[in-house]
Amino acid sequence: MKYYLSLIIALVCTSIFAQSAWTKKKGEIYTQLAFTTINDYNQIFGNPDYQTERNLTDNTFQIYGEYGITDNITIMVNLPVKLIEAGSLANNSASMTSSKSITRLGNIDISIKHLLSNKKWIISTEINLEANTSAFDNSSGIRTGFNAWSFTPTINFGRSFKKYYTQVYTGLNIRTNGYSTNFKLGGEVGTKPLKKLTLIAFVDILKSFKDGSVEIPPNNLQTALYINNQEYGAFGLKIIGALGEKYGINAGFGGAFFGRNVAKSPALTLGVYHNF
Repeated sequence: MKYYLSLIIALVCTSIFAQSAWTKKKGEIYTQLAFTTINDYNQIFGNPDYQTERNLTDNTFQIYGEYGITDNITIMVNLPVKLIEAGSLANNSASMTSSKSITRLGNIDISIKHLLSNKKWIISTEINLEANTSAFDNSSGIRTGFNAWSFTPTINFGRSFKKYYTQVYTGLNIRTNGYSTNFKLGGEVGTKPLKKLTLIAFVDILKSFKDGSVEIPPNNLQTALYINNQEYGAFGLKIIGALGEKYGINAGFGGAFFGRNVAKSPALTLGVYHNF
């Protein structure tokens, strides 16, 4: 059980779709540095699909940490630094936006997780607060996060078996500044084929209630970066390789089988972690 818990926590940040039911023990600390890239894309999911004005590359460095306040309460902090480039024109039409690279903060978030039950099924609740710390450059249309404060309550269920574990979660994502409310649902299954290797498959669904009133700047619509009514049905694989008892490396791949206003391109993640 303890080994599976460390695996789950170690992969929290390898994908934007990760969620965990387990809490850390009192005084335990987990840290991770991860890099995620969505490289050189111009296709956006829609109905119908559409194209950004310029070829985009969306990179993110994330510094992530967890701390066990008690055996039942864990606090989590994520500091994302976005490196986004709007490059050459995706077609030969006249342009509204300029070519530019931006390095700014994304939406910093803080979460608190509370363990409700630790029997056969782990049950926990989580409250996530995402700060409006992102930036927007009007000339290029680059936005590094949502122009809003976000509040996301979820309930999480997890269970560890002899050769694998599974977990599911569901909740709501509520944003200020007229953004729509979203429904979240997802889960994952992990197994350990080798002593120091774990494979995890996940799915994650985000659906918008389309109840927002925010007006997105025209140049931001040209990049589709963090605009309103984003939706996706995501899937992916995560791999963790233990290099020692308390540290290791991980990698993740994420794609989508449907979407709205999100990149029609896979996200790749590499990370290193350490437990204290």
